[in-house]
Amino acid sequence: METIQHKLQQFDPGMVWLDKDNHILAMNGVAIETLNARPGELIGEEILSIHPEASREKVRWLLEQSSCPSKSPPPMTMMINIPERVLLIKVSKMSGKEGPAGTCMIFYDLTDLATRPHGRVADGGAPDAPQRQLYKLPVYKNKRVLLVDLESVCCIKADGRYSKLYTDSEDYFCNLSISELDHRLDEQMFFRVHRSHIVNLRFAKSFEKSDDQCFIVMDHKEGIKVPISRNKVNSLKEVLGLA
Repeated sequence: METIQHKLQQFDPGMVWLDKDNHILAMNGVAIETLNARPGELIGEEILSIHPEASREKVRWLLEQSSCPSKSPPPMTMMINIPERVLLIKVSKMSGKEGPAGTCMIFYDLTDLATRPHGRVADGGAPDAPQRQLYKLPVYKNKRVLLVDLESVCCIKADGRYSKLYTDSEDYFCNLSISELDHRLDEQMFFRVHRSHIVNLRFAKSFEKSDDQCFIVMDHKEGIKVPISRNKVNSLKEVLGLA
């Protein structure tokens, strides 16, 4: 696990200036390049419209939580699919002579720090669009942004539209949803045993059944017992060599 504050100092941030109705007034070159746009192309667009459906609620929440001048929300790590990027986003309400003047959104592109490219093969055998697989998870704790090594993650639990990571020593809040993580984690290491739970198979300690409910017990100091959905039991047993 590593802190990325010193790395961020070397990054050029993307900057987007929004009006009071969250329409784009201006953006710098980094933002234009990250969003794969032409200069001036997105000016006037409402900021939510340029985000995929799955990310809009997060962006809306972030804009609603921002305030001026003293309070400021923590950075939010988001998976953006335009193209697929991992962005650390921070927003702040701006004030002018006549009061609120809009919002400044600043983001850092963590994609190269937290992901690696890999390809999928479509049903017809042709390579699909390149995907980016997570190999570190950006989290926020004690006012610091950290990159957690996947090898240390015991299991992941859904927390609304976000998730909670458990390592052998600590737990962390992650702004990525369980579904986003499920699509970007190494399937050789992680298995989604339940709609709300993903486990690292390397931490699997035992398989238990109580009445009609099956559980996988993780090798964790608190002895975490994770429920297994009925439709996942057979496939998990096969992966664990229990079938």
